[in-house]
Amino acid sequence: MRNIFLFIRRYFNFLFFVLAQVIALLFLFRYNRFHEAAFMNVATEGTGWFGSKYDNVQYYFNLKKTNEDLAKENELLRNQLLQNYSTPDSNAKLVRDSIPVDTLGNLRLYAWRGAKVVNNSVSLQNNYLTIHRGEKQGVKKDMGVISPTGIVGTVINTSDNYAVVMSVLHRQNRVSAKMKKSGRVGTVQWDGESPLYVTMINVPKSEIIAKGDSVVTSQYSYLFPQGIMVGTVSEIVDDKTSNFYTLRLKPATDFHKVEYVTVVENIHKDEQKKLEEATKKNQ
Repeated sequence: MRNIFLFIRRYFNFLFFVLAQVIALLFLFRYNRFHEAAFMNVATEGTGWFGSKYDNVQYYFNLKKTNEDLAKENELLRNQLLQNYSTPDSNAKLVRDSIPVDTLGNLRLYAWRGAKVVNNSVSLQNNYLTIHRGEKQGVKKDMGVISPTGIVGTVINTSDNYAVVMSVLHRQNRVSAKMKKSGRVGTVQWDGESPLYVTMINVPKSEIIAKGDSVVTSQYSYLFPQGIMVGTVSEIVDDKTSNFYTLRLKPATDFHKVEYVTVVENIHKDEQKKLEEATKKNQ
């Protein structure tokens, strides 16, 4: 306490000057309209600046909740897409089935389920992801998995509440894909080297290709609807001993950052595979 009094006594003149200045400014801003308006403008601008900075900080800490809400919204919207349905043969009789239909009677082709990634690897020869959705939520083996920007992989194992996904960055993974411009079909796989690139093979040299061309899933894939982004052409390798190009693609999905995915269920996949396998056996 004694130190406080000594401080005030030592700097009394300066403190009195500051107090007098504050009182003078209060009278100036209070009873002079021009100065009051100028002060309010400065105060408003300063308050707005601090408010915007506070909102930015608050938004950053709410990103997790925002991502979860967006994942739920994507799941809802994908289940409403027209490409989930196909128009039945007009000559066929209408038979009530357990497969959901829309209001026009179109059969649903795909169902979508959002999921959070809880484990992920990118630096191994064979990489996997674990998602927090399993059999109790309708996830089964041989379902495709996509991110908001492109394909991710294939479900290969499930438990009640979790599923393991074979990443596109897996040496045994194969995806039927096509050039978006021409529709030329090839196969996308990973060579086990850089996680920043995958490879597309079986593209004939008669095809006109340029760097930056988009590659999407083809109509021959059991796992994905056609047109889902796979990647973009980064390099065209001309093998002189072959009639085919080898394309290095930059994946549409950033596997280092993937947090939320969507599981794609091809509702008619089992029926199609069963028919094709039965046909092969009879030949």
